[in-house]
Amino acid sequence: MKLSARNQLPGKVAKIETGMVTAEVVIALDGGGELTSVITKKAVENLGLTVGKKVYAVVKSTEVMVAVD
Repeated sequence: MKLSARNQLPGKVAKIETGMVTAEVVIALDGGGELTSVITKKAVENLGLTVGKKVYAVVKSTEVMVAVD
């Protein structure tokens, strides 16, 4: 897989909650922590996503907000 996005975070699918149209996919990142993505139910099917499957969370954004306590 080759992508222009630099932020490719490897992990495994930890949980999938499927709704009528969309699905919430929780990815346990290899470096620790979790990331949640909301994608279409059809995308989950097309990608063959299942709990435990190795995936990449790819982040492509024009801005990132930074916050402190």
